This record gives sequence, C-alpha cells and structure tokens, in this order.
Amino acid sequence: MASFCFRGIRTNQVFLYPLALFSRKRGAVFCTVQSPQTEIKTQSESLKPQKEAKISSQIETRKRQEQNAHGFEAVIGIETHVQLSTLTKAFCGCPYLYGSQPNTTICPICMGLPGTLPVVNSKVVEFAVKLGLALNCKLSMSSKFDRKQYFYPDLPKGYQISQFDIPIASEGFIDLDLPVEFGGGHRRFGITRVHMEEDAGKLLHSDSGSYSQVDLNRAGVPLLEIVSEPDMRTGLEAAEYASEIQRLVRYLGISNGNMQEGSLRCDVNVSVRPIGQSKFGTKVEIKNMNSFSAMNRAIDYEISRQILLHSEGQSDQIVQETRLWEDGAQKTFTMRKKEGLADYRYFPEPDLPEVVLTEDYVDNIRKSLPELPEAKRRRYENMGLSMQDVLFLANDVNVADFFDSALQNGADVKLAANWIMGDIAAYLKNEKLSINEIKLTPKELAELIASIKDGTISGKIGKEILIELIAKGGTVKSLIKENDLVQIVDPTAIGALIDKVLANNPKQLEQYRGGKTKLQGYFAGQVMKESKGKANPKLLNKILLEKLNADG
Repeated sequence: MASFCFRGIRTNQVFLYPLALFSRKRGAVFCTVQSPQTEIKTQSESLKPQKEAKISSQIETRKRQEQNAHGFEAVIGIETHVQLSTLTKAFCGCPYLYGSQPNTTICPICMGLPGTLPVVNSKVVEFAVKLGLALNCKLSMSSKFDRKQYFYPDLPKGYQISQFDIPIASEGFIDLDLPVEFGGGHRRFGITRVHMEEDAGKLLHSDSGSYSQVDLNRAGVPLLEIVSEPDMRTGLEAAEYASEIQRLVRYLGISNGNMQEGSLRCDVNVSVRPIGQSKFGTKVEIKNMNSFSAMNRAIDYEISRQILLHSEGQSDQIVQETRLWEDGAQKTFTMRKKEGLADYRYFPEPDLPEVVLTEDYVDNIRKSLPELPEAKRRRYENMGLSMQDVLFLANDVNVADFFDSALQNGADVKLAANWIMGDIAAYLKNEKLSINEIKLTPKELAELIASIKDGTISGKIGKEILIELIAKGGTVKSLIKENDLVQIVDPTAIGALIDKVLANNPKQLEQYRGGKTKLQGYFAGQVMKESKGKANPKLLNKILLEKLNADG
C-alpha cells in the first residue's frame, strides 16, 4: 500500500476576503487584478486523419529543411503536463468540472487561506505509479512533496505543491512507431522523470487588456509532469512522442488527454548544434501549441529559424527565451526573455508526509495495467496486419477494444480491420461519433463478416446491413430474415433473371455481340437490380458470360 498521514481541517466553502476585492458576474465570484496582458487565442486540436494535400505539404517542407540544414541537427526535449481524471482535486475534496462557472468549485484550501491544511488524494499517487510503470521508469519507494515558490496572481498560496529532488518515477523510456506516410520507423525516447504536482488557477484577460480576472477552479487540480530526455531531432518525432503520451494516458484511464481542454499541455525546448558536437546549443522554449500538427510545424519553424541565424553568422541572436507559436502566422514570437535560471527556493512541504510505497502496492498496480499501445501494436503486427492498419487500430483504445472483441467473436483479422478502417470509420467521421457511441456491437460485426464469407449475403447487402446496425442496432440474422436478403446462389434462379434482362434489352444485346463487350457490366448491373442485390456476383458473371456468348 501507499502510506500517508491523513490530516486536515473541515471547512465550509466561505469567502474570508472582503467582498470589495471581488466583482460578481453571472452569479460567479471573480477576483480581479490589473494586468497589461492580452488574451492568447487558441485553436482546437485538428481532426485526424490529415488530408493528403496537407501531408504532401509537410513532406515537402521537411525535405526543404533537410536540404537547408547546413550540417546542423536539432535537439528537442518536451515537458508534458497531464491533468488526472480524479473525482476530486489533489489536496482537497473539491471536484473539477471543465467548463464550470468561474470560482464555483473551490474551497479555503484551493484559495490558500491561512490555517488550511492539504490532504493527499491517494488516487493521484496510484495514477502516478501506473504511469511510471507504463513508462518503464524506476519508482521511488519513498518520495516527498516540495514547495515551489513563485508569485503569480493565479497562485493563491504563493507556492505550488510539487516534487523537486525525489520524483516518484525516473529513468524510463517510451517506444513508438512513426506514421507510414512519413517513412515509418521505430523510435525509443528516454524519460527523465515523472512527478506529481498541483495546477494553478487561470487568468481571464479582458478584451482591452487593462485588467485580468482570476478563476481558481483549476487551482489544486492534480497533474503529472513528464520530462523527456532531449532525444528528439525533428518536429515529427516530437509530435509523435506527445501523441504517444496522450495515447498511453488514455489506455491507462488516468486522463482524457484532451489538448483543447488543457488536459494535456506540452512545452517544447529546442536548440540546434553542429552535427557531431556533444555540447547543446542555446535552448528556446515554445508554448501555445494546441494540436500535434501545430507542434510539428512550430518546432520545424524554430529549427529553421535557428539554423538560418547560424548560417548568417548571427548565432548570438539565439537567446534563452520563451516563444509563442502563432498558428495564423505560422511563426514563433518572443514572449519573454530568460536571463537566468529561476530560483524557486524549493524546500520539503511541511504539511504533507512522505509518500511511502510498498512492494505489494506496486505489484498490485502492475498486475492491473492493461495491454499498452506498444504491446498492442506488436501483437497486431504479428497477426499479419500492415503497419498502416496497426497504427490506425491501436491509435484509439476504444477502436482497439472493439477490434479485439470482434476477433474474440470469430471475425477474420484482415476483414475485421478492413470494415473498421473503411465503412465504420467513414460513418464515425461523417457523424462525428466515437466507436462506443454507435449501436453496432463487435459480435454483430463478426456475424456480418461470417455471413458474407459463407455466401449467405453479398458484400453489397452487407454494407446496407452495416449502416442499419450502426444507426439502429439489431442483429444480422434478424435483418436478413426480415428483409429477405439471403443471397441467391441457385444457378437456375440466376439464369432466369439473366434471361429476363437480356429479353428486355435487345438493342444492348445486339451491340454487345457486335463487339461492345464492355456492356457486360451493364447487364450485370441490371441483373443485380432485378435481384435487389441478392444475386451472387461471382455466379452471376459466370452464367451471364455463358449466355451472352452462347448465341453470338
């Protein structure tokens, strides 16, 4: 088990600050501070899969960057903050609901009022251990919390509860596969550390930029910060690393990983150096990337900017700073300079005990881990699926579970993959649904595949049944029976249908026998129409060809 000393005080949610410090809007309480800052507008995470034109453009951009590298290489590391899906915050009993009215899910502990004491949420520790194990890290069986001290209006206590010198997990790695359209390949990136901390509040900037309002709903929300080794060399590798982190936390069920909600936030450090040099160049931090494609483009732009400065003899213009990615301009801009390392004056959190893990506690969590994305990809690959199929199916845990369940119900591996990646994926995209929101079950997909494979129904009828199952549910057998959809496989019955079509189309028959053999497709279509799509296509074409040429 994980040991804690649980202590604290019970409080009612009351505001102890003078009401003159607050302004009310829409029934919610705001703390207002003066600020010259302006609001940074963000964009929602772009939908996948990307359009072919966009992929082609990115490939061309990457080729140009490689040609202009001039003997330099990039060094990239990422700090990722993952917001945990716990019912309550890290150190108090307040819930966190994205989109809630400002300052409606707070208490004296969230507000940092004097005399309040934090109590560790045991789920935060459990989720941290889960992620540490999934990232192949070494766990600290005894770790502690520390106070990271700095001033900002959205940090009510004047410090953040985090972990400094003894993180709960360290020295790990993550494996991933690059997309096939970008050349593919396997990569392994190192993980420096994983540590627990709380989030700060949020500033809501006015349109004029003359003041900001403080929303403390997010204050105290549990985070795991994942710090990578500087192992990445391109924007693509960095974006795929972040995507794999998102995939991993979703598989583990510890976070929804939604970038647009701030549940997954990435700060990227980029520098360039001559190839062969071991010393790192000057590091630049990039923020405000709200999708993986934006991250890819932001990093590639920053690499090109730094290499250009080097090639023009202006390397002194590369300074340690934080830059913001502006998606509209497709450029990074200076946000603030960093003249030196910040002194956060860390010291052990006196109000919280050490976090002590036992072997039994860790073993129980290890046994509860699901099959992780990397293991799933290797299993799918061993089934004989192409890497493109593997990456698609393993990308979303719900799709992977649906696919696995279909296989457990007897579905053919390749046929199940084709149906999921084809008609089902198209329907989900058009209707903006996830696979667990449709009424089709894995069992019925397996039944549908079997019915087509054994000749009970044709592939064309199968697609019609699929749409019905997705939208309304039901069973394959009942739909076939109710709509009389059993495939016609009797040669005599199909021959009679063909005779009728040929008799009704004497002009086309004469043209066919006069040399226009492409009209065979026309006749086949007419027979299928006459049979309401139930004629066996293979048998139909065989008998049709015999009859067309019999009297020729």
